[in-house]
Amino acid sequence: MEKQIRVVDTTLRDGSHAMGHSYTEEQVKEIAGRLDDAGAFLIEISHGDGLSGSSLNYGFSEVEELRLIRSAASVVKKARIGALLLPGIGTIEDLKRAGEAGISAVRIATHVTEADIALQHIREAKKMGLFTAGFLMMVHMAEPEEILEQAKLFEDCGADYVNLADSAGYLMPEDVRRRVEILKEHLTIPVGFHAHNNLSLAVANSIAAVEAGAEYIDCTLRGLGAGAGNCQEEVFAGCMERMGIASGLAMEKVMDAAEEVLEPWMKRPQVIDNASLMLGYAGVYSSFLLHARRAADRFGLKTSDILKELGRRKMVGGQEDMIVDVAWQMKGGRLR
Repeated sequence: MEKQIRVVDTTLRDGSHAMGHSYTEEQVKEIAGRLDDAGAFLIEISHGDGLSGSSLNYGFSEVEELRLIRSAASVVKKARIGALLLPGIGTIEDLKRAGEAGISAVRIATHVTEADIALQHIREAKKMGLFTAGFLMMVHMAEPEEILEQAKLFEDCGADYVNLADSAGYLMPEDVRRRVEILKEHLTIPVGFHAHNNLSLAVANSIAAVEAGAEYIDCTLRGLGAGAGNCQEEVFAGCMERMGIASGLAMEKVMDAAEEVLEPWMKRPQVIDNASLMLGYAGVYSSFLLHARRAADRFGLKTSDILKELGRRKMVGGQEDMIVDVAWQMKGGRLR
């Protein structure tokens, strides 16, 4: 196995969406410990919307995230512990507190065309000695050449790698290849990829990213995550084994962690229902799913219809509070 990739596990971050942000300290210890033993390179822990995401707009966490980070730090011996930060939700002060709690890595996330708002956070993270990635969300909404321009901003300010997120689960494998290949050709830092499974392509798209040169791949146990979830870690580990590519993961240990530890705690199976499918089809931010379901119940609408309208309006992450307004208008209301 000559080619080597590194797996970033986001079960305790993106998976928080599917868990209603209800992880406990004991659950974090058990999951993080198993992931560390199984060979994950980085274990990401925070609210699903990043540091300080616990709020009325995004959903409150049952346990404050710094406590969860400390819990993971008490058991993890080999892997890096990381967090996600979205400028405008989390601040540099939040980042410093997370550093004191035990993170050694952070990924700074912005909409695909807004990398410039993350540069001060990346520079500060590097001053803190953190392994730091620039994280571009909703990459289906920009052409490869535009993404390259944004990624160069991350490279120029010292990011250790650039991560591309198909936040809507909209891309086809060839779309992934084109985006990764142009970055690999023109950047001097590595490229990573984060998939969502709304069109049942998370594993296939992650493999396409690896074939195009990506060196970091995001996965979760059982595919747990927003919408229809993420790239299923135990499946991806098996695929890498079959392809002769080293992932650092012990496949059977990952399988056991998914079945014995995570699965009994899951709120529901991670499946592609009609609403999740519409996320991918219409290109809608995956964490909108639960918000849209609540709005559908409130106004007597179909969740998939709300999501289709959100896609038509090209709404992006951070506009969760507008979902109720959209549903109200669909029901016949009018904004003043």
